[in-house]
Amino acid sequence: MTRLRYSSAGSNTVRMYPMDGGVKRRYDSTRRRQQARENRGRILAAAHELFVDKGYGSTTIAEVAAAAGVAVETVYATFRNKPTLLHRAWDVAVGGDEQDVHVLDRSEMRAVLGEPDLSIRFGRFATVNAAIMRRTAGLRLAVQGAAGTDPAAAALLAEIDRARLGAMGVHARVAAATGQLAVPEEECRDVLFATTDGSLWHNLVERRGWSDERYAAWLGRLWVAMLVDPNRQACRGVGRGTAGGGVG
Repeated sequence: MTRLRYSSAGSNTVRMYPMDGGVKRRYDSTRRRQQARENRGRILAAAHELFVDKGYGSTTIAEVAAAAGVAVETVYATFRNKPTLLHRAWDVAVGGDEQDVHVLDRSEMRAVLGEPDLSIRFGRFATVNAAIMRRTAGLRLAVQGAAGTDPAAAALLAEIDRARLGAMGVHARVAAATGQLAVPEEECRDVLFATTDGSLWHNLVERRGWSDERYAAWLGRLWVAMLVDPNRQACRGVGRGTAGGGVG
């Protein structure tokens, strides 16, 4: 009986200690992942600021690491090289976070595309676009400035414009589906494309001192005046499903 009790206690002890060690390992793993996310966020924020302030070509990985408060090796381990860091900094600037969700699939843009009244929709789109320009205009100018001499920047600039043209094509297609456009769908796409590259926002907000609210109100009025047929306004609640179709 003594031997049996001892054996049982020893078995319980053996089972108990690995569990304790397992909890510690899980805790350490969770903490490491959290620290990696924090480092990643600081690196991206530092890179964005330095690319805008100094220019992409003039910014070094060592400067990004110092600004982020991490080792140079951490930057390379996380992003491999400077072009990858630039690309990811752009993606985060466009979306506003690191979630892998396309801009057109984000809740604020789906709400825009679901508005049946095209005049109201363009006003709401202008507000969302102003927020995106606040995050991206400076970085796009940095990419554009480096594109003449840096192949990676040139490739990213071309990719940015291809993606934006595609997105404006979606906006134009669902706008045409409302029956309220005053211009052909292709012209709507091209007008939206020409007015959403960040240059208008930069000139009016950064250089002329407009607020984002004033800019958004002006851009919305511009789009409505150029693109919407005033004689074919939607009734509230009519055509909501059609207006939002084809997005994804």
